[in-house]
Order: sequence, then structure tokens, then C-alpha cells
Amino acid sequence: MEYFSAHQPEAETELHYENPYQLLVAVILSAQCTDKRINQVTPRLFERYPDAKSLSEATPEEVLEYTRSVSYPSNKSKHLVGMAQKLVREFNSIVPSSIEDLQKMPGVGRKTANVIASVIFNAPAMAVDTHVFRVSNRIGLTRNARTPLAVEKQLVKNLPKDKIHIAHHWLILHGRYVCLARNPKCQSCPLHDICKYYQHSQTETELLKVEKSKAKKVIELKRKQLAAKTVRFQKNFKAG
Repeated sequence: MEYFSAHQPEAETELHYENPYQLLVAVILSAQCTDKRINQVTPRLFERYPDAKSLSEATPEEVLEYTRSVSYPSNKSKHLVGMAQKLVREFNSIVPSSIEDLQKMPGVGRKTANVIASVIFNAPAMAVDTHVFRVSNRIGLTRNARTPLAVEKQLVKNLPKDKIHIAHHWLILHGRYVCLARNPKCQSCPLHDICKYYQHSQTETELLKVEKSKAKKVIELKRKQLAAKTVRFQKNFKAG
């Protein structure tokens, strides 16, 4: 908390948006897709459908023309239209702050609802995506948390309430640029001194070094024994 507060005090989502409606659309589209891709798609989409009402009057097939390059474009197009219709019909086109209300809309699961609640309303909600899940378990912020919900509950329980909304971004950005899935940048990570994963990997590295050293000594000993045996053989051969 001290490190991130000092070095990333203004951490925020990398999705581009100008209002709650745009963020809701962007987050729905971002499921299993990169923020970079979504930011390439949304400008044209928002130009054509600038608000919930215009989107609610579209067909999924029309929206699909703007979402073809994202993952699961057909399903997401249907979700966007359904979300907009519900937003207009039940919420007067205003994105609700309640996580329960947000989850009533098509395409909005718990993670998406938590993102909207935390980003737009600074609510103490922790959205757990793959980055948050990985980083939390690796560092040791969570323990034996095998599901996104378990990670969410432990983080919300142990983080300061007023920091939960920004901690979500800290963990995402750390996972996106430092604590990578396949090749985490442990040596340059400023948190490795308190990271359980790093401590474990260092221990394994040291053990491997010891084992390699032992194996090298055994090989060297055998080489010397073989050399000595060869010398004795040669002497005996000459004497005979």
C-alpha cells in the first residue's frame, strides 16, 4: 500500500470513456479482450450510438458492424443492446450505482458491476480479473483463494476501505506490466522483498544451484578417480 500510494497515486483504468454510459459499454466489450483493442473500437461505436437511447433502438446486427474485431462480437452486440434497453426502460438512461442493479443488465456480471461501482462511484468494490487474481495470489495478499469471489472477499476484508477502488487498478497495472503471467519481471519488481512467489522461486533457485554444485563435484571426483585408475593401469602395463 505504501509503495503504490507513493508511486501510482492516480492509477486509473486504461479504457477510454467520457461518461458512465461509455465506460459501461467499454467494460462489457473488454471481457477476454485487451483494453487497447477496445479503445480502437469504441470511438466509432460511440459516434454512432452516443447514448443509451440511441443504442437501445439499434439491432444487435447493426451494432455487430462496430464490434467485429473484439472477442465474442455477436454475444457482446446482443448484450449491449439489451443493456441499453434495460438502462432506458428501468433506470431512465442513468447508470445505477448499486452493484445489484448493475447486475440486472445483460452482459454485466459481478466483475463488470464492481468496475463501474469503483471507477464511477469510488465504491469499495474489488473487481477481480485475471491480473488481480494472479497478482494477489502470487504476492500473498490472498491465501488459498481459488476463485475470483474468494480473492475479492479477502482483498475487501483486508484492504483499507477508502483504498479498495484504486487498489483494483494498482493490481491490474502491476499484473499487466510487471507481474506477467508467463515471465514475471521479479528482478526489477519493487515488491519482490515481500512477495511469496519471489521468495519461493528464489529458494528453488538456490536449491537448484546447490544440487548442480553437488553434481559437478561428483562428476569431478569421478573424473579424477578415472584418471588415477588410468595412470595405475598404464604403470602396471609397462611393468608387465
